[in-house]
Amino acid sequence: MPQADTVHTPARPAYTVALRSDATGGSWRGHERITFTNASPRPLHEVYLRLWDNSHGGCAAPPVRLSGLPGDYSLDCTALRVALPRPLPPGAAGTVEFDLAVDAPGAADRFGRDGAFSFLGNALPVLAVHDEAGWHLDPYTGNGESFYALAADFAVTLDHPSELLVPATGSAVDAPGAEGRTITRAAARQVRDFAWAAGPFTRITGRSPGGVRIGVFAAANVTAEDARRMLDLALATIDAHSARYGPYPYGELAVVLDNAFWFSGMEYPAFVLDRVKPSALVHELAHQWWYGIVGDDQYRAPWLDESFSEYATDLALGRTGEGCTAATPWESDAERLTNPMAYWDAHPARYEAVVYDHGACALHELRRLIGPAAMSALLHDYARTHWYGLSTTAAFKSAAQAATLVDLTPFWREHRIDG
Repeated sequence: MPQADTVHTPARPAYTVALRSDATGGSWRGHERITFTNASPRPLHEVYLRLWDNSHGGCAAPPVRLSGLPGDYSLDCTALRVALPRPLPPGAAGTVEFDLAVDAPGAADRFGRDGAFSFLGNALPVLAVHDEAGWHLDPYTGNGESFYALAADFAVTLDHPSELLVPATGSAVDAPGAEGRTITRAAARQVRDFAWAAGPFTRITGRSPGGVRIGVFAAANVTAEDARRMLDLALATIDAHSARYGPYPYGELAVVLDNAFWFSGMEYPAFVLDRVKPSALVHELAHQWWYGIVGDDQYRAPWLDESFSEYATDLALGRTGEGCTAATPWESDAERLTNPMAYWDAHPARYEAVVYDHGACALHELRRLIGPAAMSALLHDYARTHWYGLSTTAAFKSAAQAATLVDLTPFWREHRIDG
């Protein structure tokens, strides 16, 4: 069972969504219904929805618009407070629903367009998380991720022109729609978000020896040879990560390739966006475990997914991290591996060097300190204990110390792992 450090609510969320696209696949209209349970010991008076993609247009031109659900917007319209019609008692179930309009902006981004290809990452409103610290309503960051959500079930129906392929999170089944249109029904259980794309992609598929079905969807700027190379890498990598951290639970995965992305890659549950960059693909697939399955607060503790995914990338690519401490020096007393995105947004040039490079290095050094067998068991058991749950720095430090007789206090101090 997942291990929780505190009570997180709204719990057991389920999202039912039906959307219809325009001719391009970049604009969608429809309806979303969310059910949830109040897991806290007190009545719940409100919930918050995160509309992350409104960071692209703000309140002046929000690309994600809700109707039929009155509420108060904040954080440049990326958060919507919804007062419940009556206090929801502990253990009781609640529902919010609304009409939804989504218009992807014209830029090759995790939410955007590249010519005929549209990418709908973080486009669906999802419930914010409440715990003993209150509501987690951190601002959007484009430098990394702000996303924080509990594992949920999604049932999403996407009505689109038949000439467009629509890769999406989860297991998808296509059926004929109205003339010239196709209905794609995607179902995903125990995922933290839902993403999809739409466009005249070329598609190739394969199945890993471990039984995971992977589809590679390539934009026009990706060659057939590169698409095949990335598929072969994905098939090998998903099984390698499964062997280290536990079997990949979703059965299917979509890899969407476009060399116009300004970023190397971006992860969503059972769905990744990538340029043709093999190391980036290995990293994004590692995120299926580190944030996707083992969740964390990506704004307040980005190292818990980025450092762990980068370390997993090194292992998959045969990198040992020898000499990495000297290669990743600290540049100020204020730098901590466990700093939040607020710090890295103020020091963007140091984000990758510290959170990715030094973070992976710290895990390599931990492996050398406690031994390879103990480190392998630590990460495998830690993932199993927090499967579909949430990781914290304190929980990982506790698990690591329990895995060895070596006093890790000096190690945490050296690598500036606070908390």
